[in-house]
Amino acid sequence: MNALIERTSAAPLNLQAAAEPPASVEAVLNYTVDNGTRPVNYTFDPPPGVPRNSGEVDSRRVTIHNARHFDGLTLDSAGFAWVPHRSALRDWAEYRDEARVKAVYYPEVETALKAHTGADKVIVFDHTLRDSEAGPGRAELREPVRRVHDDQTFVSAPNRVRKHLSPEEAAWRLERRFAIVNFWRPVGAPVQQLPLAVCDARTIALRDLLPSDLVYRDWVGETYAFSYNPRHRWYWMPHQTPEEATLLKIYDSLTDGTARLTAHTAFEDPTSPPEAPPRRSIEVRTLLFW
Repeated sequence: MNALIERTSAAPLNLQAAAEPPASVEAVLNYTVDNGTRPVNYTFDPPPGVPRNSGEVDSRRVTIHNARHFDGLTLDSAGFAWVPHRSALRDWAEYRDEARVKAVYYPEVETALKAHTGADKVIVFDHTLRDSEAGPGRAELREPVRRVHDDQTFVSAPNRVRKHLSPEEAAWRLERRFAIVNFWRPVGAPVQQLPLAVCDARTIALRDLLPSDLVYRDWVGETYAFSYNPRHRWYWMPHQTPEEATLLKIYDSLTDGTARLTAHTAFEDPTSPPEAPPRRSIEVRTLLFW
């Protein structure tokens, strides 16, 4: 099995940018060296002498394509999609209000994902605010992740189902299709600094996936780092606005050729102006059931 997906006939909505950015950019993405040692990443400042990220970085210059020029990039074919979505929450202060996010934004995301995917049940299990001016180790705000990664693995994704459902329902759901999808959007202004790059799942091989530990204060999760593969084809959405949401396939239980996951990372856009405002974003992590 050389790739994780096959094409589907569905086509995404054609979202237009206000400006006319280039058809592609050359940028450096940070992969991880496959040296046989399991990477460990901390979400907080680790004990003295312990590195925050232990995986050896493999920085590669790649071409990242302007997704606004392409059709056929769908959640079940490429592992990602861009969809128009307007939230009742408008500014950064509202998104900093955790109770308001859970009361207003979570139901919005659930409704949008049901409409887009046809899932009959959606569970939002957490969210993260990111600010490119935030330093490492802050609990409320995190800086954008600048390593190629995926948030779950083939092992940890089913454990998420068991974590958030009763034992009886989890057993029943795990016999049917389920997926984990991140719902990502910028907040307050279009992205000019550290945009999100996403990799077409059709170009990812199983040997590229490197299981890694993600250490929280109260538990240890498992994610994928990625080794470099010249076949990887990358895309980004230039000047993505707060009314354009990115859907990221983190995991899918289907093994029929549907995209099972994708890689993503923040990157330094060489076309970003020096005075670009900080990139602020929210990502909501969800379980989808059919």
